[in-house]
Amino acid sequence: MTPVPLHEARALPIWRRPRTLLFMMAIAMPLSFATWSALLNNFVIEVADFDGGDIGWLHTVREIPGFLAIGVILVIMVMREQVLALLSLALLGVATAVTAWFPTMGGILFITLFSSIGFHYYETVNQSLQLQWLRKEVAPQVLGWLIAAGSGATLVAYGLIVMTWEAFGLSYNTVYMASGGVTLLIVAYCALAFPQFESPNPQVKKFILRKRYWLYYALQFMSGARRQIFVVFAGFMMVERFGFEVHEVTALYLINLVANMMIGPVFGRAVFKFGERNTLTFEYIGLVGVFLLYGGIYWFGWGVLLASILYVVDHMFFAMALALKTYFQKIADPGDIAPTAAVAFTINHIAAVFLPAALGVLWLVSPGSVFLLAAGMAATSLCLALLIPRHPEPGNETIFCRMQAAPAE
Repeated sequence: MTPVPLHEARALPIWRRPRTLLFMMAIAMPLSFATWSALLNNFVIEVADFDGGDIGWLHTVREIPGFLAIGVILVIMVMREQVLALLSLALLGVATAVTAWFPTMGGILFITLFSSIGFHYYETVNQSLQLQWLRKEVAPQVLGWLIAAGSGATLVAYGLIVMTWEAFGLSYNTVYMASGGVTLLIVAYCALAFPQFESPNPQVKKFILRKRYWLYYALQFMSGARRQIFVVFAGFMMVERFGFEVHEVTALYLINLVANMMIGPVFGRAVFKFGERNTLTFEYIGLVGVFLLYGGIYWFGWGVLLASILYVVDHMFFAMALALKTYFQKIADPGDIAPTAAVAFTINHIAAVFLPAALGVLWLVSPGSVFLLAAGMAATSLCLALLIPRHPEPGNETIFCRMQAAPAE
């Protein structure tokens, strides 16, 4: 099949255009990954009797493929990014579908590794395709709508879990098979309905680590470290401390999805209007407060209502991370997007490889200290975000560039 140049794709029917493909993939991924996440804590506790240390090891294994996302650079030497994105989605769908077939710790770690390979390679390539296929002037808004689309699709799946889990006595296997199967159906449609698209800027297919991207790398590292605490321990807390059942955890996810559907486009417009620096500053100030309040649940015995509210607010703040994508899009050389996306994913997951296991041990001693550490990470991210210039572009990646240029004026 002859690739279709991006500028010619505008003449295709809307159901075959690049932006539509991005929306279809945005719908397919969370159907598997978010369903897996929603059931995970209950599944591992009920089936394999996990404690805080075990869940830490599980997420360490899950993040290894993210740390090795730099391998995407090698794969795209022999495979188009669009093809790799769909194959990765298919692997995620298959792994999700058969998760309940492995009800031991070893089995869960094994299938989680394969699921994670699909998820992280998809996310790496998907970010690259988004930044290549979307024009800079519309990227923030479209990224916001992509968040809303994924949330809307998953809302349907979660709604079905909440309404039918107890009423029909659903099993983990039934839900995992259904969610993974729907992802595979969408992947099959995308493979058959869409042509291969040719981006206007050929991507550099080698390892790239540029000095002028240092702030983006630093923000990615802190984002990965901080997010692990939310992903691993916030949901685990709801089950371990407050005894949430599957339909109750899923109800929290439902609230998160509705919130993302409403605020995803709003965040996109906020990035466009206020800029990446102001948006990220707002996010990190909010996360400092959220994590300190999480700690207060253990230090002061605050109740389940506050924990539930914090869980939703925490998830909403993370949706603002689209500002980090658009910051990079503005400062990057067009040909650097694919290799730098792979490098950034690896940097994002450096801490993720060791933090879950290490903090799992700390969790057994002092859960509140885990959230205090997260607040410190959010504060560090805040300091880094203040180094972003108001109008980032190549040659003006940080405020130091402006300071260095000032004497020459």
